[in-house]
Amino acid sequence: MAHVISLTRYPVKGFTAEPLEALTVQPDGRIEGDRVLAFRFARAAEPEEREGLEHWPKAKGLALQDFPALAALRLSYDHAARRVRITHDGAELIEAGLDEAGRVQMAEAVTDYVLSTPEGARLRGPGRLPLVMVGDGTTSRFQDRARGFVSVHGQASVDALAAEFGSAVDGRRFRSNVVIDGFPAWQELEWTGEVRIGEVAFSAEGPIVRCLATHANPDTGDRDAPVLTTLTRGIGQKQPTLGRLLLPSDRGGVIRVGDEVRVG
Repeated sequence: MAHVISLTRYPVKGFTAEPLEALTVQPDGRIEGDRVLAFRFARAAEPEEREGLEHWPKAKGLALQDFPALAALRLSYDHAARRVRITHDGAELIEAGLDEAGRVQMAEAVTDYVLSTPEGARLRGPGRLPLVMVGDGTTSRFQDRARGFVSVHGQASVDALAAEFGSAVDGRRFRSNVVIDGFPAWQELEWTGEVRIGEVAFSAEGPIVRCLATHANPDTGDRDAPVLTTLTRGIGQKQPTLGRLLLPSDRGGVIRVGDEVRVG
């Protein structure tokens, strides 16, 4: 039986995962509590519009594709108290709330850290500083795509990639909301029609074409694995693809670790 083996959301865009035993899928296709905050460049603190929807392009704020050293930070978000704590190598960088002063303090602490990394010069580009923390801490807004989507990948696909590498691959590199087991490698790329996870029905949308964020080690932030070229040159894909996008086909609901996954 194919089933869910892990569930994850990301309270702050580009930062630490929050593993959970259950996730609430909203009717709009987003995960409740997922990407509710983000650090945006100064000139990009207002959303754009795409297909009539609010959109926050990841290239206009801190994201792993351009700032892999973010992975070395450990961030926790207290959803009830609306407080963020960020540490590095066990030392606290900042703990603050989402009031105006707290947002400024967090942006300054993260700026100082990023400027100290190999990608620091990138942050000094025109219109990037000062960073602005955006989001109300509750509303899921900062997914890579304007439409939102729930992201899923199969453990067997990661295992097949690891076999091509000749060493283990940490599935956290792919930052999916849902990881499943029990399907053959790459089968999720062929899904059409309805996908049911537990009692929640989804429609299978596009496959996930990956970016440089996958090259960042989830613990150290070092770009230590050429995932993109391995998917194209090693596996033989036309585009570096791993995982699938889903949209709830009805009203959403709760999905849980251990839920059965059925396709078609």
